[in-house]
Amino acid sequence: MTHPSCNLYSIGSVLLCLMLCSCDAHSPSQKTAADTTILPVPRQENGNSFYMLDKSPMDIIYFPPEYPKLKMMGKITTAPALRVIYSRPQKNGRKIFGTLVKYGEHWRLGANEATEIEFFEDVIIQQTKIPEGRYMLYCIPQPAEWTLILNSDLYSWGLRIDDQKDIFKFTVPVSHVSSTIEAFTMETEKSGEGALLWIGWDDTKVSLPIQLPAK
Repeated sequence: MTHPSCNLYSIGSVLLCLMLCSCDAHSPSQKTAADTTILPVPRQENGNSFYMLDKSPMDIIYFPPEYPKLKMMGKITTAPALRVIYSRPQKNGRKIFGTLVKYGEHWRLGANEATEIEFFEDVIIQQTKIPEGRYMLYCIPQPAEWTLILNSDLYSWGLRIDDQKDIFKFTVPVSHVSSTIEAFTMETEKSGEGALLWIGWDDTKVSLPIQLPAK
């Protein structure tokens, strides 16, 4: 017959082990960026599992603006010049630049996955020829100017930028807007014989002129 104290000892050992494992699994010091930002949270709806609606929805822009609609209506037959795929965080009463988005640090120009820009033909930006193709687009903001960067490391999580794969860098001046831009926004518009890509959030806006080939 096993002595009762042995059973108590065994039970105590198991409980201690469970407590230690539980503490280790939930220790903040053990969490990584992947634990807290990359893995989406599933939800249940009518017995099916889905991911929660993202707070920073993904959006897409083209030049010419509204290109897919123009194509569908038969108003355009040529290929688009460029496309940007990005996510759109909200201001939600927060101070953005210098606080949420730190000056002098890499910023993914949005949220979630790395922002991607695709050129469907060779273009020229600030006297530099950019071959057609797909690039990660991110920036390093400063109060008076931003450095916009094209990087070859596609399919990346936005906070994990490999700057060893930077290809092109462009400096653009900062301007301020009178009406607050609530959702981070990118738009394109015609500018002379080329396109203008503008990027804005909160009270801040920058613009990048893009020279397109003559048709």
